Amino acid sequence: MQRFRSATPAVAPHRPRLEYFNVPELSWTDHRGFLHSVEHMHAERWGLYVERIVDNPRFHYIESWLLPDLSLRVTVYHLRPGHDRKQTYYLDIGEYGPVEGKKWRAESHYLHVVARPGQVPELLGIDELLAAHAAGYFDTALTHRAIERAAAVVDGIAGCGHDVDRWLTARGYTLNWL
Repeated sequence: MQRFRSATPAVAPHRPRLEYFNVPELSWTDHRGFLHSVEHMHAERWGLYVERIVDNPRFHYIESWLLPDLSLRVTVYHLRPGHDRKQTYYLDIGEYGPVEGKKWRAESHYLHVVARPGQVPELLGIDELLAAHAAGYFDTALTHRAIERAAAVVDGIAGCGHDVDRWLTARGYTLNWL
């Protein structure tokens, strides 16, 4: 008798990751509670832009836009030489927005889309989302909403010739990058 065996190990469920951004203080508190300085941050009526130096062997700088109306965080990693994976955009599905004054909150809903120019967008994190749902961290309605949002992102990018900027512009968002 042959049994199905997954090629990927089981994912340990965890709560959604929360991050906080303080615009006047140019600070970012990561999901572990560590406070980091940020090089530049500014809010627009439709989103928050953040750029920061990162101490990572693969990349040295990150730019992100938090877009509440799209339930997205769009990130560009500035990779170090020798680490070019042609990963241009990393789009996290979640809840993003101001919480008080000039502070913002980011809650990741496990799903993210990796989009490279001219290639089919790749949806990742379904296993994490389903493990969180099974553990009771996400109810069924929120789980469905996250999947629907991710599918709309993949479909939208694919429908714009696999061009993230073109898709965002068609949705009314012209993002500026370094």
